[in-house]
Formats: sequence, C-alpha cells, structure tokens
Amino acid sequence: MALASALVGSFDRSFELYDDLLASLGDGAIGKRLGELPSNTIGQQLWCVVGARESYARAIAARRWSGFACSLEDPGDPALVAEAIARSEAAVRSVLDEFATFDEAQARLALDLLEHEAQHHGQLIRYLYGLRLPIPASWKARYALS
Repeated sequence: MALASALVGSFDRSFELYDDLLASLGDGAIGKRLGELPSNTIGQQLWCVVGARESYARAIAARRWSGFACSLEDPGDPALVAEAIARSEAAVRSVLDEFATFDEAQARLALDLLEHEAQHHGQLIRYLYGLRLPIPASWKARYALS
C-alpha cells in the first residue's frame, strides 16, 4: 500500500510540472528546436511523454508491455498538445486508481514510466535554458534551477 501511495504522489508531482510547463510556454515555443544542434521540437518531446503515458497505462493494466502508440497527431499545435497531456494524465490516473496494490510487473512498469517522465524533465530543462525560455517556478523549486 505504501508503494502505491508513493507512486501516485510522484505522478501527481510530475503531472503538475508538465501542466506548469505548458502554461509557461509562449507563442511558437512548442515548435522550437535547439538551434543548430540535432534536436526535435518541444512539441515532439511532449509527444513522447503522451505516448509513453498512454502506452504504459495500457501495460500496467495488462501487466505486460504491449508496444508504444501515441494519440497525439500534431505535436506542433499547442491546444492539441495540452489536450493530449491532460488525456494521458487521466489515463495514468485511471489505471493507478484501479489497483489498491501493484504486483511486481505493474510496479516495475509504473517505475519505468516515472523514470521516463523524469528523463524528459531533464531534456526539457535543456530546451528552456538553450532557448532562453522562462522556467516555471515549480521546475526551479523541484530541480534547484536558477
């Protein structure tokens, strides 16, 4: 029970960070890349977050990985990205609420998803610094950023 509660709390924090990030992005930011460096766009980073959430939610329910799929068709449209982030959050919350406890396979999949969320936090921090975009206060506090 303690693990399930801790997982939900960690997901809550990650979801809030992504919501704060979306709220802070100005016009055109979702389509920005890291200059001349090999990179995708901020929207494409968020496409991966959405797809992972959707895919891992299915996997946790099934107790096994069943492949990656993402419902976000246009990662360049800020409104569609925000809707997909909210939808994918709801999918994860739903599967976490479904189980009072997690078996080992479900716990591993949930931890893998949290790891994926955090990896994208780090990548997106690089984008915020590299593109000189405002860093949300919640990200500054969570990751001791200036």
